[in-house]
Amino acid sequence: MTSPVRKAIFPVGGLGTRFLPATKAMPKEMLPVVDKPLIQYAVEEAAAAGIEEFIFVTGRGKAAIEDHFDVSYELEKTLGERGKDDVLSAVRAIGLQPGQISYTRQMDPLGLGHAVWCARHHVGDEPVAVLLADDLVMSKTPCLEQLVDVHKQTGGNVVAVEEIPHEHTDRYGVLDVGTDDGRLASVRGLVEKPKPEEAPSRLAIIGRYVLLPEVFEHLSRFERGAGGEIQLTDAMAKMIGGSEFHGLRFEGQRFDCGDKIGFFEANVAFALEREELRDDIADVLKRYVDQ
Repeated sequence: MTSPVRKAIFPVGGLGTRFLPATKAMPKEMLPVVDKPLIQYAVEEAAAAGIEEFIFVTGRGKAAIEDHFDVSYELEKTLGERGKDDVLSAVRAIGLQPGQISYTRQMDPLGLGHAVWCARHHVGDEPVAVLLADDLVMSKTPCLEQLVDVHKQTGGNVVAVEEIPHEHTDRYGVLDVGTDDGRLASVRGLVEKPKPEEAPSRLAIIGRYVLLPEVFEHLSRFERGAGGEIQLTDAMAKMIGGSEFHGLRFEGQRFDCGDKIGFFEANVAFALEREELRDDIADVLKRYVDQ
């Protein structure tokens, strides 16, 4: 019987250099897609998957994230007095309770694996989800919920994967695939950012994981990998063979919001999903396409 996935780690200590100068004073995770910051989408996805404890691994200049998930008494009072009940409801919709959120500092930007390791004392001896806010997924069933459902069935580690262009393998952790039924692939190896000619497949991990607590043992060795950083992929690779490990081709569309084009596309896609915005957004897009 598998243990429930109750906790999630959100590594939010990155510098956001690809969005400078916008991210000079604002965390990249606070960049809005339509009218919600990226980190709120990730937190809402985790909550929908049954996550009860939300662990943020932060760095300098990230206080806006803490403020966003806190209660703003002055703002709520002002909105209420002005009769802006719809906006007030949206502000309160985040809905996390006192004690559900914890913050820890990464201090040194030593890679994703190091950021996850920093949350080890908050996780303890149970499986944990990891969500990267840069990867925004539009789906009928939240992406993390899909992973949690697979974890309940198979146990072990589960990562979200998608087929990528062959020339992009050096941007991702890539699976060496064992069995594959077209939806769920067993993992027999992982390679972090392989050159296209050395990649074992085109099946790449995106920013959604359900991991067993053994990952912290491997991360604690502080072994440097690609780019001289402590890579989460390398630690996951060491768990293969000791427990079940699967890659899930999730239902939905993923937007790489760490990239300017992906971020723009996400804004368009999510705006078009909003009934009150769809027609106006479509008209705006037509004006530019028709030029």
